This record gives sequence, structure tokens and C-alpha cells, in this order.
Amino acid sequence: MRLRWMTMGLVAIGVACTSGTGEAGPASSMQVTSPAFAANGPIPARFTCEGEDVSPALNWTGVPAGARSLVLIVDDPDAPDPAAPTRTWVHWVLYNLPPDAGGLPEAVRSATDLPPGTAEGLNDWNRVGWGGPCPPVGRHRYHFRLFALDRLLPDLRTPSRAQLDQAMQGHVIAQAVLVGTYQKQKP
Repeated sequence: MRLRWMTMGLVAIGVACTSGTGEAGPASSMQVTSPAFAANGPIPARFTCEGEDVSPALNWTGVPAGARSLVLIVDDPDAPDPAAPTRTWVHWVLYNLPPDAGGLPEAVRSATDLPPGTAEGLNDWNRVGWGGPCPPVGRHRYHFRLFALDRLLPDLRTPSRAQLDQAMQGHVIAQAVLVGTYQKQKP
């Protein structure tokens, strides 16, 4: 009996650590896709430091009816080297996206290209906006993480990823992830 409870506890811990915020997100049919690349496929150079470094178009579906806002975080958990990653590099931070937005257009260059009410956070270049893949070595994975929240977040100014994660705690009602990959073509 004791082993059964320990096993159930380990399963619960595994389920509780499924989101980037450290909290469990319920099972969801929410999905993120891009017309620019397939899930787990290569991101075209156009969207990277070797191209025009513009953001890819994104689409999402299945946002729960109870969602009051969305958060989009794009990160690279393979930095700096996928053979020995030491940190997660943040490429894009958006919050308070309207739940009915349905996606983002290609080449978002400023806040005027974003849905009304959307706020921006800081990426790891310490600036707002998209910063495309530019891995120093190897093929990296880029996670386009979409979170549905049960509330509109307050004005956080230009939060870091960590500050946004903290503000989202306890408010994630669904999440979805699209993964793309990139390896530099030029040394």
C-alpha cells in the first residue's frame, strides 16, 4: 500500500511540473502552429540572425472560453550548446494578448503590429521584440509557448521572463507549445 501511494505521489509531481511556470496546466486542446515551419521542423533562415530576423506568423486554436488573456514566450532551452546546455535563452515575451486574437502576423516589428492591449517584456538581449534564432553552436530547439490565463495581468512595465512567470503563477488554465529547430548555416 505504501509503494502505491509513493508511486501516485511521483506521478502527481510529474504532472504538476508541466508548464514553464512550474505549475500544472490542465489538459487542453489549445494548439500553436506556424505556416512558416512544421512542428519539430527547421525554422527557415528568414526568421533568424542569418536572414531578415523577422518573427514568423503564428496561429492558435482551442483557447478555453474562460481565458481572459494570453502570454507568448519564445525560448531556447539549449543555450549555449545543446550538448551541454547551461541556460534557457529568451527570444520573445508578450503578455495580455487578447484571447480572441487567433495569432500573430509575420514580421511583427513594433507594438503597433500587435493586437490591441498586448504588452511586451524583455528578451535576453535586454530589449523588447523578436530576437530570432542565432545559436553559437549546434542545432537548437525553439519553444513557442502559449499560455491562457484566467485574468488580465496588471501593467508589469517591461518584465523579464522570470517576472512574468511569477505574475502568471496560479492563473494558467491552458498551455500549448510549438517547437522549431535551427542550426546556423554559416560558421
